Amino acid sequence: MVTVLNKFMMSNNRENKIGKEKEKKRTSRDVKIETKNLNLWFSKNHVLKNINLKISDKKVTAIIGPSGCGKTTLIRSFNRMVDLDGARVEGEVLLDGENIYNYGTNVVALREKIGMVFQKPNPFPMSIYDNVAYGPRIHRVSDDTNLDKVVEESLRHAALWGEVEDRLNANAYELSGGQQQRLCIARALAINPDVLLMDEPCSALDPIATAKIEDLIWELKEKIAVIIVTHNMQQAARVSQFTAFMYLGELIEYDKTKKIFETPKEERTKDYVTGKFG
Repeated sequence: MVTVLNKFMMSNNRENKIGKEKEKKRTSRDVKIETKNLNLWFSKNHVLKNINLKISDKKVTAIIGPSGCGKTTLIRSFNRMVDLDGARVEGEVLLDGENIYNYGTNVVALREKIGMVFQKPNPFPMSIYDNVAYGPRIHRVSDDTNLDKVVEESLRHAALWGEVEDRLNANAYELSGGQQQRLCIARALAINPDVLLMDEPCSALDPIATAKIEDLIWELKEKIAVIIVTHNMQQAARVSQFTAFMYLGELIEYDKTKKIFETPKEERTKDYVTGKFG
């Protein structure tokens, strides 16, 4: 009897161990970007303080917090845009397990994998077509037929094709603000990024344009990781599956969006999402 019981317990332990290993492997694959003890300074200004964060693949992660808390700097550290600002970085930012701050990292290739859309639309002073084709031309696509396909697919993914298909040669500045922002998203998508960073992409848009961008974000999560910085609490709740709350350069809380807004663990998180400060 004891022997049978021991065998059962050993078998059960093995199954639990295998299950934990599978879960560990699954979780590892699901993490697209991870920061480990990330610290960042601009001169003597300590902007990011010991940030430890795991960003899931094929999910939307919202980063919220009051102005000046380090949200934009955090996402700019994910594709090393902070290099352009003269930042000093300590700690690690891992993309698919590889530290992007390792010596010898190809930063151009990195920014091909991690695209970015800024707060204000910034189309290039050229045609709608050439805006979208700009990246593919630089990186790999030269054949006109393939380029036409990339441009069309990118504009369709950005929910803009139907509005511009008959005027692709028009100057991008002729588009409305909302259309320009979707054009910038199409331009970012044209090089097939693994991650799309969005820094308050709807802050300058009207409600109709904002709704189109939010619908687009919801669709993009089926293919890539999307990280959005926003001051709009309702927007974060609508479009994201995970939310990080930052305050004074620190990551205060990170969890599923529903928990952050309904049952936060930290009092500061609760105060912020309920509007007591911000």
